[in-house]
Amino acid sequence: MSIEEKILNLKKLREKAYSGGGEKRVRKQHNSGKYTARERITKLLDEGSFEEFDTFVEHKCTSFGMEKTHYPGDGVITGYGTINGRIVYIFSHDFTIFGGSLSKTFAAKVVKIMDLAAKIGAPVIGINDSGGARIQEGVDSLAGYGDIFLKNVLYSGVVPQISAIMGPCAGGAVYSPAITDFTLMVKDTSYMFVTGPKVVKTVTNEDVSTEDLGGCEIHNTKSGVSHFSCDNEDELLETIKELVGYIPQNNIELPPEKPTDDPVNRQCFKLNNIIPDKPNKPYDVIEVIEEIVDDGQFLAIHKLFASNIVVGFARFNGQSVGIVANQPKHLAGVIDINASMKAARFVRFCDAFNIPIVTLEDVPGFLPGTRQEHNGIIKHGAKLIFAYAEATVPKVTVIMRKAYGGAYDVMGSKHLRGDMNYAWPSAEIAVMGPEGAVEIIFRKELLHSEHIEDDLKKYESDYKNKFANPYVAAKKGYIDDIIEPQNTRYRIIKALEMLRNKKENLPFKKHGNIPL
Repeated sequence: MSIEEKILNLKKLREKAYSGGGEKRVRKQHNSGKYTARERITKLLDEGSFEEFDTFVEHKCTSFGMEKTHYPGDGVITGYGTINGRIVYIFSHDFTIFGGSLSKTFAAKVVKIMDLAAKIGAPVIGINDSGGARIQEGVDSLAGYGDIFLKNVLYSGVVPQISAIMGPCAGGAVYSPAITDFTLMVKDTSYMFVTGPKVVKTVTNEDVSTEDLGGCEIHNTKSGVSHFSCDNEDELLETIKELVGYIPQNNIELPPEKPTDDPVNRQCFKLNNIIPDKPNKPYDVIEVIEEIVDDGQFLAIHKLFASNIVVGFARFNGQSVGIVANQPKHLAGVIDINASMKAARFVRFCDAFNIPIVTLEDVPGFLPGTRQEHNGIIKHGAKLIFAYAEATVPKVTVIMRKAYGGAYDVMGSKHLRGDMNYAWPSAEIAVMGPEGAVEIIFRKELLHSEHIEDDLKKYESDYKNKFANPYVAAKKGYIDDIIEPQNTRYRIIKALEMLRNKKENLPFKKHGNIPL
């Protein structure tokens, strides 16, 4: 065979590999509202940047007639490319080949690019669209999942790991995305569950649809398994691009900076009047965030889950930061179990990847009640304490209004190694609100009072003057400065510039034991 014939043969084999499971199955994929595995990669990466590995790998299974059917690539496309010029490693399940089911060779391809990503120091993006384990391969398929799980864990905190759920993801397949840093889902076409509706019906006698069991809405609003809910695949892929733009390549590098024309000293006059006169009246903390960050751009994470706390990425003078903010608009901004877990996980990601943390605080406390206590608010609330105390990245906190009780400590306080802690004049830093405090402190006096309403007002006024303000904490050095709201952007930027070369080490240990 001449070299020309060999090259022609290569082209034919490559063309076969690129055709996936064939025209009929590709058409079915499109009719389901989904792109093919290759189309997803092409749309996500910079044009012409994708370099594929293991295009011609095939499975080695000889059971149940599998030796008669082979497809190049074996149901997963792997390789690397760039997003806005920055290298990423990627694998994409091909549902048109064996339903995207995982075999031993399939898993080996995924592990190979994960190992390369760790060596080079670049993010791993996994596009999941799979029927789960390839049943014909038995324990080999389960071993393949285990190999992937191990790499997910070993490289957690080493390189960012992002999971896109763009079809089914069931059984053992769900645990790899759960270990990764961010998970994105598509409405109506993607779902995740450990056991499907039929098994649920058999075991628990529950009738439940695929969507109600593990659809996009469920995992974005109730379970918190997913961080992003996207209307379609195009939106999901664009969200990944935006997300990657905020985070570094690995745990050694700093996040990328983005030049901005937004002035450092821009005055945020809107903030002077954003806090309502009545302490129990809500406002939207998103308005505060968008007012102070570069160009009003904020990428919310877990937007639909635990809405009483807001987390996400933004920039200050081009520098990427993670923002954690209480949301008075929902549940008055209290911290509950879900809010604790949401914020703790986000803080730990930022700390692992050298992203400074800016905390905007307005918290009346932890959510009371038997449901919270019985479900472990003590343990889960402690996760947030652990995350903030453990974090060594620059930490800047601004107390806007309430900072009551233990929740004051939790939200990036000086006592958990906050670097710069500011307060607005409207801040109230105390064990509890004036009403509750007065009823405890002056219980005996009120019991014998002939003018209880007048005395209540007097005691509350005295308490506010003495405790429910930022000046007591400032006198003790727990607050570095009391600032005008309009200067918040400027003061945060100056603090971040000052903290840019911060070095802080934890005591030597194998690892801490976070209260899981």
